[in-house]
Amino acid sequence: MKLIYPIALTKIKGIGPRTARNILEHNDNLEDFFSYSKKDLMRVPGLRESSANAIIHKTYMAECEKELAFIDKHRIQALWLEDQHYPTRLKHCDDAPLMLYYKGTQKLNTAKVISIVGTRHATHYGQKICEDFLGEMSKSEEILIVSGLAYGIDALAHRNAIKNDIPTIAVLGHGLDRIYPASHRDLASRMLGHGGLLTEFPSNTLPERSNFPMRNRIIAGMADVTIVVEAAIKGGALITAEIANSYNRDVCAFPGSIYEKSTEGTNYLIKTNRAHMIRNVQDLEYLMNWNISKTADLGQQMTIPLTLNDDQNLLLNLIAKYGQLEIDQMLALIKWPQSKLALILLELEMQSLVHALPGKVYRSIGHAAS
Repeated sequence: MKLIYPIALTKIKGIGPRTARNILEHNDNLEDFFSYSKKDLMRVPGLRESSANAIIHKTYMAECEKELAFIDKHRIQALWLEDQHYPTRLKHCDDAPLMLYYKGTQKLNTAKVISIVGTRHATHYGQKICEDFLGEMSKSEEILIVSGLAYGIDALAHRNAIKNDIPTIAVLGHGLDRIYPASHRDLASRMLGHGGLLTEFPSNTLPERSNFPMRNRIIAGMADVTIVVEAAIKGGALITAEIANSYNRDVCAFPGSIYEKSTEGTNYLIKTNRAHMIRNVQDLEYLMNWNISKTADLGQQMTIPLTLNDDQNLLLNLIAKYGQLEIDQMLALIKWPQSKLALILLELEMQSLVHALPGKVYRSIGHAAS
C-alpha cells in the first residue's frame, strides 16, 4: 500500500485514532477507501459528513505529497499502525496514533521499555535519582528509556541514558523539522546515535500546548512501566502516570520529603495506590520480575542450595504449577488457616521465591523447589 494514504487520513479533520481504526477494520485496501462514494463513506462508523466531503474533494493530497518529500529528504521512517516496526505496546492502546514519524537507530520494540518522567524543575534530589538509577542499568541489554525531551527530569533521563550507553527515545510534541526546547538541540542530536526522536506530528507542526498531553499518551503507551522521579501535585508527569494506569500499565514513583512541593505529586501517586513505591533498580526488578542491573559478576556467582520445609515446598510448587495465584485460590486448594498461609508466603517472599503483586496475587519467580 502506498504510504500517502495513511498519511492522508491524518490530514483530514474529524478523523482521529479511533475513527481511523474503524476505517482500517472495514477496508482491506486503504487505497480503495479514498475512491468510495459519499454514500459508502457514510457507512463507516464514526465518520462525519464533513470528513466524507473532504475525502471526496481530495484537497489534502498536495500537503501529503509535501510530507512524503520531507520524509524522503530527511530519511525519516514513517510507521503506520499496521507496520511491523510500529511500537507493539502502543498499538494495543485504543487511541494509538495512526502514524508515527521516527528518526533514529534504535528498535522501538525491545524486551523492556521504561518511560521516565517528572518535573521540569528538578532539584538535586531528582538529579541524583536519575544519575544513580540509570547508572545501575549501565550497559544493560534489551532496555529502552523513553521520555519527552523537556527541561528537568526528561532531559536528565536522556542524558544519563546516553552516559550509561542505554538507548533512549524522545517523544516530541511537534514535527521533526524543529526541536523544542531549542536549547536541547545538541542533546537531540546526540540521541540520534543512541536511540532516536519520535512524533505523531507531521512537519510544520508547532510545539503548541495542546500537543503535549497527546505526546504523553505515547510516552505511557510505548512502555511496560512509567516511572515518576520527582513531580509536583500538578503537571504533565502526573497526567502521564494517569494515562499509563488507564492503559493498565505499571506505574512507579520515587518517594520524597513530605515537606517539599517538588515531591508532592510522587507522594500522592503512592498514597492513592496509583504508583508502586520504588527506591532503586532492584525494587523495579522485583516489581516487574526483570533482570536489569549488571552490578554482579555472573561468572562468580554461587548457587546457594535452598533448604525448605515441607509446607514451604508444598506452597512453592503449587504457585509454580499455576504461575500465579490469588490468596483465596491458594486457601481453596491447600486448605490451610489463613494465618499459616500468610506466614509461609512471607517466608517464601523473603527468600525471593515468590513475588507479591497488587490484588493479593503471588507469582512464582522461577526458582525450583527442593
